[in-house]
Amino acid sequence: MAPPPIQFDRASGVLEGVNPWERLAALALAAGSKISSHFSHRGYNGCANLLRRTLPERDIAIKLNRDAVFEFPYGDGYWSKLLNRSFSYEDELELLFRDSADVDYTLLDCGANYGYWSVLVSSALYGSKKAIAIEPSSQNFAKLANNASINGGRFEVMKCAIGAARGTARLSGSKHEAFSIAGDAGTGGEDVPVIALDNLLDDGKISRDGKYLIKLDVEGVEIEAIKGGTRLLQSDSVILCEEHGNDRNHSVSRYILEQTPLKLIVYDPRSHRFETVTELSILDRIKVSTHVGYNVLGTASAFWENRVHSLNANAARRAH
Repeated sequence: MAPPPIQFDRASGVLEGVNPWERLAALALAAGSKISSHFSHRGYNGCANLLRRTLPERDIAIKLNRDAVFEFPYGDGYWSKLLNRSFSYEDELELLFRDSADVDYTLLDCGANYGYWSVLVSSALYGSKKAIAIEPSSQNFAKLANNASINGGRFEVMKCAIGAARGTARLSGSKHEAFSIAGDAGTGGEDVPVIALDNLLDDGKISRDGKYLIKLDVEGVEIEAIKGGTRLLQSDSVILCEEHGNDRNHSVSRYILEQTPLKLIVYDPRSHRFETVTELSILDRIKVSTHVGYNVLGTASAFWENRVHSLNANAARRAH
């Protein structure tokens, strides 16, 4: 029988249910995040995963807010940064989700991993929004389903990948945060079902007249996913997808800007402002680190375009 998870409260910093070695490891993981944050956490994941090998196998349940608990394997290199209470995961999405607490929208969490954003967005602090968490990996899906369960089953989970059309694909990869159906799968991996975003309309999962924030964390198939969501993206919706820092061609943004009717918006982490992208050279200025991702937003909705730009005024008021 698996031991109960370690408990950590981000608000208070209280860590419970640990032995001395696990407590020391928590201090090391938090300190490593603080130090490596000065160089975009380069090397942190690898060091944390090495430390994880010395720890007993068990989970940690992190209390993100009053009614949001996020559970993952203790020592996991990707998620252990949350032990650093000053760490903020994807600032621009945090701003948008928090500011949209009064909007009646649904989160489509595509490539949900363990469900971090679905856990948060469905919590009271974020407006208790409906969320559909979509994840193709069997390994990740088990942890995603567990996070849905420990949060009262308040968001839906689907086991599939997002692509241009229905079908099947080979999912592969060595890191849980980077499993992909793109490229040559080789001999490893697993076959997974694929659906298009528009199939969620066809299957009655969502309605055409709703409002949607669509997080596309689909590791190399963003363009195919956008192609499969033509009808949905004509509605009151926003796609939130990642531009990799090492892609100097800005492939995803280029496709949105040149091949779709969507307005393209990017968050500048230095000015803390959202900017409408009219020429891709803006991204040359913003994408300063080659080994991290930068979220870009695409929308054909006047409602969401105005909402995103209002975040700049709200940020200016908060600064004063």
